[in-house]
Amino acid sequence: MAGDRGLSIAPNKVEETTIARLVKDGDYSLRGRDVRLIGGKGEQHGVVPFAKAIEISKGEGLDLVLVADTANPPVCRVMNYGKFIYEQKKKEKDQRKAHHVQKVKEIKFSANINQHDYDTKLKHAVEFLEEGCKLKATMMFRGREMAHQELGFRIMRQLMKDLENVGVPEAEPRLLGRNIVLNFNPGHGHKS
Repeated sequence: MAGDRGLSIAPNKVEETTIARLVKDGDYSLRGRDVRLIGGKGEQHGVVPFAKAIEISKGEGLDLVLVADTANPPVCRVMNYGKFIYEQKKKEKDQRKAHHVQKVKEIKFSANINQHDYDTKLKHAVEFLEEGCKLKATMMFRGREMAHQELGFRIMRQLMKDLENVGVPEAEPRLLGRNIVLNFNPGHGHKS
């Protein structure tokens, strides 16, 4: 049981071995077989016996790494395995760092909004779009306000006009239940 827990703790080791696997001198899966060998500088050695591949890697002072074990014959490469793993981890870390999750900010309006409240919400919408966030503008109808949907659509069209310099609407405003929804993507002038 304790051995099973040890395997589940180190999932990174499993990921590393799917990319390439370090081959030891007494590797039984390759012993007595021929392998296609790629040298330390990328030169092709062709198909050679496994023992000779180990000898070549030791002669160059590098590791023998199994790159494609499903190929026929298996492909091995002479390289510095520690450096290879370090570079792979560094690439993964850089990719995670470069991956940017875009936030969605929401601003809610009501059909009977006065001008000052509209201006305040418009100012916040401009700030969100300039920060590079997506914006979801929602017009909420309460009770009998549903009878005056044209007021809501007029406010949303005004919002589209006021935000045309900082944001790009994804589509026309649409009615979903008791709400009119309008989504904006940041325009070209946002700070990244």
